[in-house]
Amino acid sequence: MRDGVRVDYDVYVALDPATPAAPPIVLLTSWAIVHMRQWKAQVPYLARHFTVITVEGRGNGRAGRPQTADAYADREYVADVIAAMDATATERAVIVGLSMGGRHALQLAAWHPDRVAGVVAIGTALPWPLPPGFDEPRASYTGWEKANRHYWAADFRGWAEFFMSQVFTEPHSIKQREDGVGWALETDPQTLALTTPGIAEPSAADAEAICRAVRCPVLVVHGDEDGIVPYRIGVDLARWSGGELVTIRHGGHAPTLREPVLTNRLIRGFTESLAPGTRRAVEWTRARHRQRRALFVCSPLGLGHVRRDLAVADALRTRHPDLEIDWLTQHPVTRVLADRGERVHPASRWLISESAHVESEAGEHDLAVFEAVRRMDEILVNNFMVFADLVEAQHYDLWVVDEGWDIDHFLHDNPELKRTPYAWLTDFVGWLPMPRGGAYEAMLTGDWNAEHLERRRRLPRLRDRSIFVGNPGDLVDDPLGPGLPTVREWGLERYTFAGYVHGSPTPADREALRAELGYRLDEAVCVVSVGGSGVGGHLLRRALAAYPLAEKRIPGLRMVVVTGPRIDPRTLTAPDGVTVHGYVPELHRHLVACDVALVQGGLTTTMELTAAQRPFLYVPLEHHFEQQIHVAHRLRRYGAGRRVDYADTDPEQLAEALAAEIDRPVAYRPVESDGADRAAALLAELL
Repeated sequence: MRDGVRVDYDVYVALDPATPAAPPIVLLTSWAIVHMRQWKAQVPYLARHFTVITVEGRGNGRAGRPQTADAYADREYVADVIAAMDATATERAVIVGLSMGGRHALQLAAWHPDRVAGVVAIGTALPWPLPPGFDEPRASYTGWEKANRHYWAADFRGWAEFFMSQVFTEPHSIKQREDGVGWALETDPQTLALTTPGIAEPSAADAEAICRAVRCPVLVVHGDEDGIVPYRIGVDLARWSGGELVTIRHGGHAPTLREPVLTNRLIRGFTESLAPGTRRAVEWTRARHRQRRALFVCSPLGLGHVRRDLAVADALRTRHPDLEIDWLTQHPVTRVLADRGERVHPASRWLISESAHVESEAGEHDLAVFEAVRRMDEILVNNFMVFADLVEAQHYDLWVVDEGWDIDHFLHDNPELKRTPYAWLTDFVGWLPMPRGGAYEAMLTGDWNAEHLERRRRLPRLRDRSIFVGNPGDLVDDPLGPGLPTVREWGLERYTFAGYVHGSPTPADREALRAELGYRLDEAVCVVSVGGSGVGGHLLRRALAAYPLAEKRIPGLRMVVVTGPRIDPRTLTAPDGVTVHGYVPELHRHLVACDVALVQGGLTTTMELTAAQRPFLYVPLEHHFEQQIHVAHRLRRYGAGRRVDYADTDPEQLAEALAAEIDRPVAYRPVESDGADRAAALLAELL
């Protein structure tokens, strides 16, 4: 508390300080229309290298909301920052602010020079006069006329939506605008109106005087298409303060969220430059003596990616026996790699768990995966920054990225960071809407796809290989969005097809395999598996409930339930006749040996069953477009499996379906066995 007003702050102690002598970083909130979540793309990365303090600005978030306009004067905001620095024993720091936060950073440096080591001022609102007529009612409000006390009281959401459209003027900024509107609605129009006298107070002459009083290094960052603060103000601030100006061409007001990689690198570089006496040992190896090395980046969403990536890596090593491979990835993939004796790069420990996020988004056998990935934006930024730091510090001859969406996205946004040949692997093309999402989700997926297509066409050679794990017939004919090609058209235009990549060869002698696994010939073995993610507990419990009913229909039924590495088997209660396992390293062998299987709708497990010619039921996650559309299309093409919808199937119906499926003769389309070799041949050309 300061003078009866809550001052809220968080402290993040550096986890891996690259420059121990560098000063701490203090991040300031912008205007009260947002709160400290505005720095979500910066905090995880910067807090790995520096001590970071975030100070919540009064009027939103967890800070106090005083009821007088005087309490929102600039000097009050600056005094709150000083109070937070005192409370955390922070003598001097780099002060970083966006918009009004940039103003307060410069004011703090001018008024308290002994507390500031440097300033990063981004899109700085100094001065920022209010549009005329703020207090005058109007018959209607358009554009900046919405900056009006009466309009705010009548339609605060309308004001927030307009304002955020001016903050994020760049195309394809829907998610950033959504976030901004959500943060704005955490305050109220009355509180925001109280901030306006203080906003309008400094004149251009005041701004110049403040900047000329600053004695520390200053970095000014400004977009030349800023819709909130004209670019010329950033130019003036840099000139008056003697600071360095970084201009973002065609950039808007908030590069912190729209260009987070650039912003993070600028803040880090500026802060490290202020560390006294910083010296680093440099080691350089002559090119002819460098070991041939590849970096595999493997998606942790399930275990299918790592199974096929290991097969490709093994085939690549046969072509280049001297090749060293590092892996940058997360649990549960790291467990599989450990069993294989592969080298997981130590930098992997800095990755934030994508699996945990996706699991937190899931309902009862329900995962709107498109929305889950959209809401994973801050995780993707952090994980890309881990990758970028790694490949800047260590040389690799090839990057192989299997559905690492963060890497592909931000490399296309920052192509100058590409340092070596880069290959992309995927088993689906196109993010498609589900009916529940209605017109809005169709608009979102169309915009998402349009942005990705624009990037590919603008930088067609950024990827040195785009490899589709499958065949042309596996591509659906659905459109990617209004005015866009279909999935099939785009896939045929941009991808090379390796065929399906098996994680392991299918054992030829099934009877011998059953004996090895302890399955008797007179048993009817049903394997139940939900893959490598933690989104599957509900299906496992339904299978367990169906077992007593299925046992009456299937003589000698033995059910083997495999929870995978992210579901604790102790959370399940199994009846007699059911064996429950956790992670099974060679699950594919059990799938080959079984008489029938019940699985989720993931590609790898269903294709392993298809290749083994085993009867199976697959239950796609509700609202999971990949399982509902892409995988289901591929299985129909192979004539494989029987689809079961979770919402329409109770334990009794599931038992009936298992009994019918176990007796069904199968004759699926054969699955090629040379996909790993074909993919490796494409990669070997890059080495």
